[in-house]
Amino acid sequence: MKFRINLRNLTVQVVIAIILGILLGHFFPATGEKLKVLGDVFIKLIKMVIAPIVFFTVVHGIANMGDMKKVGRIGGKALLYFEIVTTIALAIGLVVVNLVKPGAGIDASKATGDISKYTEKAAEQSNHGFIDFLVGIVPDNVVAAMAGGDLLPILFFAILFGLSLTAMGDKAKPVIDLFDKLSHAFFGVVNMVMKVSPIAAFGAMSYTIGKFGIESLTSLGKLMGSVYITMALFIIVVLGMITKAYGFSIFKFIAYIKEEIMLVLGTSSSESALPRMMDKLEKYGCSKSVVGLVVPTGYSFNLDGTAIYLSMAAMFVAQASGVEMTIWQQLTLLGILMVTSKGAAGVTGSGFITLAATLAAFPSIPLAGMALLLGVDRFMSEARAITNLIGNGVATVIVAKSENEFHPGGQLESAAGQTAEETQPIKNSVPKSV
Repeated sequence: MKFRINLRNLTVQVVIAIILGILLGHFFPATGEKLKVLGDVFIKLIKMVIAPIVFFTVVHGIANMGDMKKVGRIGGKALLYFEIVTTIALAIGLVVVNLVKPGAGIDASKATGDISKYTEKAAEQSNHGFIDFLVGIVPDNVVAAMAGGDLLPILFFAILFGLSLTAMGDKAKPVIDLFDKLSHAFFGVVNMVMKVSPIAAFGAMSYTIGKFGIESLTSLGKLMGSVYITMALFIIVVLGMITKAYGFSIFKFIAYIKEEIMLVLGTSSSESALPRMMDKLEKYGCSKSVVGLVVPTGYSFNLDGTAIYLSMAAMFVAQASGVEMTIWQQLTLLGILMVTSKGAAGVTGSGFITLAATLAAFPSIPLAGMALLLGVDRFMSEARAITNLIGNGVATVIVAKSENEFHPGGQLESAAGQTAEETQPIKNSVPKSV
């Protein structure tokens, strides 16, 4: 039996691009740094369609649901799930970092790096409390929210618009049909943009290796190894137990979204896979209404990978700075992280900025110690983004199943070796994994 590599497969293309990017960044670092623009342009192309896709998908899903109580129930279940799972993620991070102690023996006073831009942002964020966060959900201007790509205000307005169409009854059908067609049109744009994703992954990885160098991985390898292992265990054990309880396999689910995972690995941003992830989850069997509500909300409230990183990085800085923290101080830190982790966006570097905001609100840990993380944060952001992506996908399936809004189309078993474009829903066929 001959082993053949399908070069037309998007996953294969992205993997090859990542490998080439690592090689170019290592041997020609100056050239690699200049290729950052390729990844930046791709992220902008994806961001270009996120706001309208979220708006049209949510409005169409809610309007088709026709039950305002059901909308509230789905949203409530999603938020409860997010809070429980992210708290577990934070707690796991604290336990592991206390056992491994990656910061022990490191002298934080020798850390070098300019963290002024992060401390300024941290100061801005730490001045905003829970009330300001709630007020920020309501957009001052819907068009401005769309232009700025602010997901929560867009989601809030979309829910209200969908409920309004629901109240109109049959009169709203032409608008609902139009929104359905528009959402498909925007997904068509996403399919066009995705064809250049290997180029974006190549540029982003070339920049990362060229800028920070492979050698930068060794100096803080203990922390990086701890973060990667903890996130892997969280996915396999915690999410694995949750998925098993709801009748599907975490491994088969990961195989199903492997292309989105590789895209996130290349770009270090879970946001780059958002439109495709929504489309994949619908094809997997989740209803449009559940996907539209849970996925965008999860990008602010269900950042499992970011939660693990924040708890481990904060304690790492404390250990490196020689700060001994009592159990009560760590529980206080956990409480602060439960709030700050919810505001982190799914874009590159957001975890580092959120960490700065957290330490600014927790003066026991010196903020200057964050300079230790500057060189390797980019590498850990990939693990954060992948964990966030998988966590949001699992959450969507869980909520859909609990609401009887899950109708498998038979794609999972065949998806392991095909691209999304090659797989089509197969009616009257239920995959064994669900």
